[in-house]
Amino acid sequence: MKLESAMRADLPAASPVTAAGDATVFVIDDDPLTLGALSSLFRSVGLGVKVFASATELLEYPLPAVTSCLVSDIRLPRLSGFDLQAELGRLGINMPIIFITGHGDVPMSVKAMKAGAFDFLTKPFREQDILDTVAKALERDQKRRSEERYNSRLRERFESLTARERQTMAMVTAGLLNKQVADKIGISEVTVKMHRGHVMRKMGTRSLADLVLFAEKLGIRGREMND
Repeated sequence: MKLESAMRADLPAASPVTAAGDATVFVIDDDPLTLGALSSLFRSVGLGVKVFASATELLEYPLPAVTSCLVSDIRLPRLSGFDLQAELGRLGINMPIIFITGHGDVPMSVKAMKAGAFDFLTKPFREQDILDTVAKALERDQKRRSEERYNSRLRERFESLTARERQTMAMVTAGLLNKQVADKIGISEVTVKMHRGHVMRKMGTRSLADLVLFAEKLGIRGREMND
């Protein structure tokens, strides 16, 4: 069983990112014609769009917690696209960035990609190319956000365990038998079984295999844990 399946019932169902209202594309360009054209293009396929004439404007805007990506010119007034990319990284904002430019070259493209850009398109580009790239970027952001919600729920479940239950989970998922866990902790095997049952229930899993995957994801498998 895959890790995701054990908690599937607790996660919101994923919907297509191209559905109206489900995603937002942020666009930065100091050319009003480009802003207007891209805004119309993205809205034509049902995407939400927010446009800015500079990187500074974007940084002053309260970004909503929705599936999103950024389409930005590299050459911008005051802060360049690369400067913005670095600032967003410093702020912990991880939405995919697609750089566009009319002055692109190989070194610039390499620099953008090494810095973590999702893609790099040189003007003029085909409408379908930018739409395809944005769709892929939004899909990545949607998966990232889903994974973050999943990890948060998993951590909440782990935090609900008592100290002894966490100990038991760490040892059981490391491969120790109930008797070995009992000897190591200094409690009865019956008590270990009780703790193990509580762990399985609180973590929302019915199999040891899933519990092992949870422990690995949490980084606690086999780890020494205090009472």
